[in-house]
Amino acid sequence: MTTARARSPHLDEVLGPADDTVTFFQPRAMVFVTMLWVIAAVWVTALALHLLIRYAIGDAPSSNAIVTYLEAALIVPVVLAALILLLAWQRLGWLHSSMHGLDFAATGRKPVHLPWAGVATVALRRWGPFTELVITPVAEDFATIGDAPGRRPRLRRRGGEVSYLVDVGLMSPGPEVLLAELHRRLPTKV
Repeated sequence: MTTARARSPHLDEVLGPADDTVTFFQPRAMVFVTMLWVIAAVWVTALALHLLIRYAIGDAPSSNAIVTYLEAALIVPVVLAALILLLAWQRLGWLHSSMHGLDFAATGRKPVHLPWAGVATVALRRWGPFTELVITPVAEDFATIGDAPGRRPRLRRRGGEVSYLVDVGLMSPGPEVLLAELHRRLPTKV
């Protein structure tokens, strides 16, 4: 069995200017703020349920305990979001669109290169900060997985079709601009 590159070695050989790269990335501040409000929403809900359960079983907390709960509601989400951001500091998601194809990596994952000829379809799914780009190659062997540190790329397998998933909800300039850029490059596949 031959690979797609062996069948078509000219896929990445493009003549023309090499300065047309468009870069999309996840700004650290936006990631921190988004993680902060998500963690805070979950944490405050859990604390409120804990207080309601204590009241329901007849173990009403003292005023000092309520102050401690309020302090925890303010401090824990900030500390937890900061720790998560420190762990993912150099491994946030990104995407480069250039004349050579798509280069992308989801947060904490290995990078992937896919030439334009190897892209079957691209689409967005979900909304807001949880938006994901679904990139389906013509065949799985068109994609080249880089050897950078990180886990394997995120894949979705459905009916024999493999798609790569990239978290783009927090990317700058934004999912709409990303989709417009991909439509410019692949007008019939977006």
